[in-house]
Amino acid sequence: MRSVTYSMGVSLDGYFVGPDGGFNWTTPSDEVFRHSIEEIKEVGVHLLGRRLYETMLYWETAEQDTFDDLRLEWAGLWNPLPKVVFSSTLSSVQGQARLASGSLAEEIERLRAEPGEGSIALGGATLATEAAALDLIDEYLVRVFPVLLGGGRPFFPQGERRVDLELVDTRTFESGVVHLRHRVLR
Repeated sequence: MRSVTYSMGVSLDGYFVGPDGGFNWTTPSDEVFRHSIEEIKEVGVHLLGRRLYETMLYWETAEQDTFDDLRLEWAGLWNPLPKVVFSSTLSSVQGQARLASGSLAEEIERLRAEPGEGSIALGGATLATEAAALDLIDEYLVRVFPVLLGGGRPFFPQGERRVDLELVDTRTFESGVVHLRHRVLR
């Protein structure tokens, strides 16, 4: 059965966006970007909320002749990747994306039942919060950036139930970013 992973950058004090709504502090070094490329190679389908989908459209619409080799490699992996977008406001999506036809739990159940390689990746905090509340996340892949934001939107929802995790992998990058991979203990 395909696992569901949630991957996101977070500040040391636990926020994925700052008080101003920005996340420019998550701009990865080339070393961290290479790691993201390796991570995306493990994904079979990506589930996104509307805001993240619109942000990630950049990779499909940008003038790729301005990309360096790393960004070209990322775009070459991201663009053909099947995507499912959860939105109540969009009427259409582009590229290899489709709008979700069911609830998050229904889509994940259907995708887990389908044959296929790679994980089911979650993107977007609102979507991940719903998935966590429904106990649908199998692994958390967290890139902790060496910055204190002092406020913003928290990576982990407040007031949720306790979830025990097992550390699977950790890696520290020269930039000070620490990547943590935790599996949910069931």
